[in-house]
This record gives sequence, C-alpha cells and structure tokens, in this order.
Amino acid sequence: MNLQKLKSQLQTEVDTAFLYENIAAIQTDSNLTKVLNSLAEIENNHANHMLQKVRAVEPNYEMPAASSRAKIQLKAGKYFGYSSIISNLSNTEREFAEIAIKDKIAKGIKTSGFEHNHLNIIEAVSQNEALNVSGGLLSKFESRHKSVGGNALRAAVLGANDGLVSNMSLVMGVAGAAVSNNTILLTGIAGLLAGAISMALGEWLSVQSSRELNQRQIDLEMEELEVSPEEEKKELVLLYQAKGMNADEAQKLAKKAFENPDTAMDAIIAEELGIDKEELGGSAWEAAIASFVLFSIGAIIPLYPFIFINGEKAILLSLGSSVIGLFGIGAAITLLTGKSLWFSGFRQVLFGLAAAAVTYGIGSLIGVSLAR
Repeated sequence: MNLQKLKSQLQTEVDTAFLYENIAAIQTDSNLTKVLNSLAEIENNHANHMLQKVRAVEPNYEMPAASSRAKIQLKAGKYFGYSSIISNLSNTEREFAEIAIKDKIAKGIKTSGFEHNHLNIIEAVSQNEALNVSGGLLSKFESRHKSVGGNALRAAVLGANDGLVSNMSLVMGVAGAAVSNNTILLTGIAGLLAGAISMALGEWLSVQSSRELNQRQIDLEMEELEVSPEEEKKELVLLYQAKGMNADEAQKLAKKAFENPDTAMDAIIAEELGIDKEELGGSAWEAAIASFVLFSIGAIIPLYPFIFINGEKAILLSLGSSVIGLFGIGAAITLLTGKSLWFSGFRQVLFGLAAAAVTYGIGSLIGVSLAR
C-alpha cells in the first residue's frame, strides 16, 4: 500500500472518530452517547494502528487533526440536520467493511461475519428515535431529492443548483437572441418566479400527500387494533423478532406496549409503519417555503448583473457569477461525497456551462432567423 493511501485512510479514521465524538456530545439519550463514544474510541484505536503503519515509512509523521471537511460537516449539521453526517458515516463504515473483507480474501483468511458490525451499529443508531438529528427549517426540505440521499444539506444544494442552472440557461438563451436588456431581465425574473413557484408547489404536494398517506395508514391501523388486538400484537412480536430479539424478549416488549391502547398504537405506528406520529412527514408549508427560497437563491445569481449593467458586460458578469456559484455548489457536494473539491467544483462548472452554451447557441440561431 502506498504512503499517500495510508495517510488518506488515517485521515478518514481521525475524521470518523471526530464526528462520532461530537455527535455523541449533543445526544440527550445516555445509551446513544455511550454507543457513539465507544465507536469513536474504536476509530481512534484504528487511527493509532494506521499511524504506526505510516511511521514505518515516515518515522516523524504526526497524528493529523480533524480535517476542515469534517469540521464544516459538523457546522453544517447545526442548520441542515445531522442526518447527512450519519448517512456519510454509514457509507464510511460500509467502505471499511468491504476493504476488510477484500483484504482477508486476498490473504486467504476466512471472513468472520463480523466485518459489518460497525455498519450495523451505526445504521441501528440512525434508526433510533432518540437520535438528535434535527436541523431546523431546512431539514424539512427533503422530499424532492430523497432518492439521492434524503437529507436537508443535499436537498438544499440540489435546490440551489436547480435554480442556478435552469435560469442561467434561460438567460443565456435569451441573451443569445440579442434582445434588449429589459427583455432579458423580464425573462429571467419570469423564469425565477415560475421555477420557484413550481418547486414550492411540487414540494408542498409531495409533503402533503405523504402526510395524508401516513394519516390514512394510521387510521387503518387504529381500526385493525380495535377489531383484532391479538393479531396486531402477534405482528408486533414478529417485527421485534425480525429485528434480532429472541421470542421471550419480543413477547415481553409487545406485552408492555399493549398495556393500554395509546402505547399499543404508538408501537404499531413506529414499528409497522415507521412513521413519526408527531411529524407525519413534516410541514408542507415549511417545505414549500424552503424550496421557493433555495431555488430563488440559485436563480438570482445569473440574473442580477442585468439589473445594473447592459450588453456584453452583463453577459460576462452573469457567466462569471454563475461559474463561481456552480463551483461553490460542486464544492458543497464534496461534503457529502468525499471527492476532490477541485474535481467536483470544475465538473459542476463544466456541466452548467455546457447547458448555457447550448441555449445561447439556440438563441443566437433564433435571433438571426428573426432578424431576416
């Protein structure tokens, strides 16, 4: 294994321990705090082991501090929710497990079956209702981009990206037709409002539909509980057993849950449906507002130069501002992917400029045709 790869793995171990320790510090549940601190201790031990490997090649190498990326992730968690960090830690543990298995296979060592233990633990932590992962208003803006991560930071980045790329393409297309500055500005404002309203409406419908579906499922479970409580109790026992409990533990826990109708219903909602009864999918209005604002922030970047200046200068400033915005979005994505900041930033710029070039070219052709 080359030295650079060893150092990279060492940094990953240090960052992982740092994040476990800091997430543990904000927990109100003592059991979760112990679990996360124990994981942090294990990762610190891994880091020390990795440091010895590095020192075998570079004797004076010091244990690195947590990276800027890990620190920014932690700060972002205060506003966007810590679920993005938990998701990344799960991915990291999955990578560690796969590396361990491949290493054993390459050395002819039989796998023990325990390689995925850390992954199983952190996934169990992420599903624990006591886990403090809240992140304010922006954590509500998740449903539109759930397929690519399901957390507020990712949704916020992609929401702003939607606004920037779509309005930059629109503005460049109109500018390519060589129309007046006022026409470009009017078109850009219309694009901003149309896109933001569409995003907000889509987000509202998505969250509201989810709430209505969840409420319908809860109503059906309540009816079933009233009609056949013993059948519901048996289902709950099976669910507990499916999660790893033995039959006696599952029976005891289900019996305790069914001591009164309220606790029975809460257990069924949480275990069978996986629904947070208090949230029911979040506030549709908060999600709509967050969606509108985030899309608008991205969409205003390529548009604002035309408010102050005209012609080619406005087009160049619009492109320059959009390039900076696209690079910033690409850089923000690295908090989630762990890829190179420069690679991700320039890739985002390349894709955005390609879209703008296509619309500018089409606008130019249309402008020439109209001028004949």
